Amino acid sequence: MREEQVDLLFLTTEPELRYFSGFLTQFWQSPTRPWFMLIPRTGKPVAVIPEIGMPVMARTWLDDIRTWSSPDPVDDGVGLLIETIAELTPSGARIGTMLGAETYLRMPLRDFDRLRTGLEAREFVDATDILSGLRMVKSEREIEKIAHICGIASDTFSKAGDLFQEGQPLDEAFRAFKIACLGNGADDVPYLVGAAGHGGYDDVISPPSNDPICAGDVLMLDTGAVFDGYFCDFDRNFAISTASDQSRKLYDTLWLATEAGLSAARPGATCAELFQAMQKVITKGGGADGSVGRLGHGLGMQLTEWPSHTLWDQTVLREGMVLTLEPSMSLGDGVMMVHEENIVIRDGAPELLSVRAPRELPVIGV
Repeated sequence: MREEQVDLLFLTTEPELRYFSGFLTQFWQSPTRPWFMLIPRTGKPVAVIPEIGMPVMARTWLDDIRTWSSPDPVDDGVGLLIETIAELTPSGARIGTMLGAETYLRMPLRDFDRLRTGLEAREFVDATDILSGLRMVKSEREIEKIAHICGIASDTFSKAGDLFQEGQPLDEAFRAFKIACLGNGADDVPYLVGAAGHGGYDDVISPPSNDPICAGDVLMLDTGAVFDGYFCDFDRNFAISTASDQSRKLYDTLWLATEAGLSAARPGATCAELFQAMQKVITKGGGADGSVGRLGHGLGMQLTEWPSHTLWDQTVLREGMVLTLEPSMSLGDGVMMVHEENIVIRDGAPELLSVRAPRELPVIGV
């Protein structure tokens, strides 16, 4: 903040508030109330929150917690927020907030306009780089939590033969996986997408239909399970009863592309170089140009975080970064496949947090 000449950080979103306070609640699912946190250049964070959150926030390390009765159709915390920022900063101060890519403002735009008008002697500037640079590198305690949920999901995937079978409706397969994850100790499974199709599938973000899984299908589930507020994010592919040569080739290419990503994921390399290493294998394997845009990303308190493995992302990998390697391959005929692992950058080779997928496409129901 000193280097960027930022006097105060103004935060409105769940991951940022939780990162600096430990404030963990599912109450964020309701869009009714705004929540604010102020990080001065020196001193502890100050929470400006609805009164309903006071008991939970008081259990964190914060001791300056200011509240109002919310929802308030006339002044939903803006007056208190202006008063607090004016107290913490001098006239002419630079207030940093999240204005860049992969961020959003979690308050009504008209209230933000009122906030800026009420603090017209102060300047609002983009602090995305400050926050993203901090959150991209995880502490060992954070890594332990991510490794724990990766272990739970890996163990659940290892029971695929008991969870999935030919003729099973796809939505039932999804439900069985979620129930098994929860039974293994996940706090929640808020993200689960996937597909099943003959020799591959045509999309990777759909909710499941009730169509039955058929022999020759490739079933893919991509899970974002959570433990103590931290996500895993990886998928697994399974052939049902039999595997075609095409599906085996797709799987083999993506497995090798992941190996290339593992070899390239070293401190000092860039995300662009990591992308190129994986894309080279995919192109050699006959993959058509895809429109996914990236081959992996950061991971932590959010299912996807900075950075992105793309040609344009020159972020330098650093020890402690938790990343996904997510090569995907399309044959250009409506058939594709995705492969994903979770890793942490170490001094030397990366550490796998997810249990590495089998070398060959697993066939279940044989």
